Amino acid sequence: VLTTLWIVALTNAFNFMDNMDGLSAGAAALTSLVLALCAFLAGQIFVPCLLLLIAGAVVGFLVYNFPPASIFMGDAGSLVIGYFLAVCAVLTTYYDPRQQLTPFGILVPMLVFAIPLYDMISVVIQRYRIGYSIFSSDCRHFSHRLVKLGLSKRSALLTIYLATLATALSAILLPLSNWLMAVLIFGQCLCVILIIAILEFRHAENSR
Repeated sequence: VLTTLWIVALTNAFNFMDNMDGLSAGAAALTSLVLALCAFLAGQIFVPCLLLLIAGAVVGFLVYNFPPASIFMGDAGSLVIGYFLAVCAVLTTYYDPRQQLTPFGILVPMLVFAIPLYDMISVVIQRYRIGYSIFSSDCRHFSHRLVKLGLSKRSALLTIYLATLATALSAILLPLSNWLMAVLIFGQCLCVILIIAILEFRHAENSR
């Protein structure tokens, strides 16, 4: 059940992120590379190779999808990418008692995909609060909120890329962490997301 929920959630998270040119593709490229590194450090070969293939395909697409875009992803692309990444995250073995890895490694995907999940969850909550269908399209996504803060579309993209990288890179240390390190790593990622959320929603309140 949890595996099914994870695959459905992450598939839709990348579909939600396809609300601005270059966003879903860029996030997919960064997260697939970091997840490939995490899987490789865990002693696996097959999954990292799959993830590198995904990263290569997405980067090649991103060259033409980055603003001003000449081609566009659409649901057919974002849903497939999200599904592949979700499955690769499930296929990866993050904890092996025979290696010097701790059980905290199973939480690696939560950090790697923290920003796509944050975007989806925050949008769903906002739509639910105002009575909109959670499946309807609007301009309440992470990227749109950054543009409303005064950033250009390219600056908003780069900001989300950096936030994605900041949370995803923290996941690399998680399989080697003890309780204290794991708490600090999650605390750091939570602080990044909370800072973003506070800035966004404070601006929304001041704009009313």
